[in-house]
Amino acid sequence: MFFHENELQYPVEVEEPNPAFARMLQQAIGGVEGEIRVFSQYLFQGMNQPPENHEMRMLLYETAMEELGHVEMLATAVAKNLEGAPVGLREEMSQDSAVNAAMHGYLPRQFLSAGMGAMPINSQGEPFTMDHVYASGNPAADMYANVTAEATGRTLATRLWEMTDDPGMKDMLSYLIARDTMHQNQWLAALQALGDPDDAFDHLPVPDSFPQEEENQEFNYEFMSTTREERENPEQPWTTGDSVDSEGEFSFGRQPGGGEPNLPSPDPRTYNQPTNEE
Repeated sequence: MFFHENELQYPVEVEEPNPAFARMLQQAIGGVEGEIRVFSQYLFQGMNQPPENHEMRMLLYETAMEELGHVEMLATAVAKNLEGAPVGLREEMSQDSAVNAAMHGYLPRQFLSAGMGAMPINSQGEPFTMDHVYASGNPAADMYANVTAEATGRTLATRLWEMTDDPGMKDMLSYLIARDTMHQNQWLAALQALGDPDDAFDHLPVPDSFPQEEENQEFNYEFMSTTREERENPEQPWTTGDSVDSEGEFSFGRQPGGGEPNLPSPDPRTYNQPTNEE
């Protein structure tokens, strides 16, 4: 059960409306780096937690609701930046210049489908599809996915911050960037809490409950060189020395080779034959 408070999480002010920037903000709403993605990801991860993982469930749920508040903030920013945007083409067509840079750079669907409002789409007008919502059920795997989501989201927010001179937009984005800092750190802290608190990588490899003696011991810590040129071990942290999980030692080798593919003959009913021979 969820409740809504009719108040923004953080102030959203726009001094100079900018329809082109409204389009850029759509990426932070419905892009692969955006807030719909992380809201949905944390929500489904939380719903998949068993009852004994109460604190993990609360961590995920509460952060999901915070991210939903970010969607509301960004939608408000989009609407405010679209204020005064052109709704007709006649004047723009008369000036031409590629229909005045496609109606000043804003997405026509923001008018046609949403009446000058935000939509669950990215900056190209493509709808968010949930394809990049990761909720594996493995807490360690999910925390790594969450750190990546926050890192790419922070990268996007910093680029948006650089694209605007509007003080209100810079202030809002500064807040979102700060929350990305916290969320990256909280997911890393959650990772540490899953295992030995003195060993940040105690949970590796993920899942660490699979018996490692069942995996191929010849290749489980070997960096595999796939270039055709002969290479010596470059003596990098991933090719020599103890592995990060302390369970093995890195080495350097080449792809082992498994011989030519030996596929069965095609079934005539598939019509995969290269010729018409019977």
